[in-house]
Amino acid sequence: MRLARIAHPGGVAFASVEGDGDDAQVLEIAEHPFGTPNFTGKRWPLADVRLLAPILPSKIIAVGRNYAKHAAEFGNEVPASPMTFIKPSTTVIGPNAAIKRPGDVGRIDFEGELAIVIGQPIKNVSAARASSVILGYTVANDVSARDLQKSDGQWGRAKGYDTFCPLGPWIETSIDASDLALRTEVDGELKQDGRTSDLVHKIPELVEFVSGVMTLLPGDVILTGTPEGVGPIVDGQQVSITIEGIGTLTNPVQAL
Repeated sequence: MRLARIAHPGGVAFASVEGDGDDAQVLEIAEHPFGTPNFTGKRWPLADVRLLAPILPSKIIAVGRNYAKHAAEFGNEVPASPMTFIKPSTTVIGPNAAIKRPGDVGRIDFEGELAIVIGQPIKNVSAARASSVILGYTVANDVSARDLQKSDGQWGRAKGYDTFCPLGPWIETSIDASDLALRTEVDGELKQDGRTSDLVHKIPELVEFVSGVMTLLPGDVILTGTPEGVGPIVDGQQVSITIEGIGTLTNPVQAL
């Protein structure tokens, strides 16, 4: 199932996306998408609604240097344990919403990533049980103010600006995410071309590690890391990240 969050003629709702192309439809879900969804019976053509960020998490836990070649391109070692940091919930935007570049931050980079969406309250979940607590997967862009990341010595500010975590276009609940192609394009030019099978710390390990540190709530997001090829984006450009079997997340870049 593809779970989306939409703006429709009557307001905002969760929905299931069915079909593809011109025939795609969205079926409204009552209340929330966790557990077995209850449908209201309302439906619209996908073209008649606006896709929003598919979830509004209480927190986003991101994992750094989780692809060996990405770590190497910045001259870093791969951490023995997952290196985590938190992005505020206010960084989240949806498909086609603008990444707003603050004027005083210098270089900002795209980072295409697979995002794990948690489906229930969890704490201390073993890697063996990880798949049972995952609602699904979506596409993410861990936008980073690279100059600040270097100068601050920690990543909270560089990763935490409003709009610095695009998510979408929806959550795919029925997919094996262990080996998916991940490609990032800027204005149609290929920048990243990786596979999730190259993750150093795999999805079950990440769920175990993060849930051992903090309680995760339904809708919380774990960003799994980015492949090599990250680079700067500037005003007027457009970033598109595609993950095989999930979809494409596209966002323009604008000055704040």
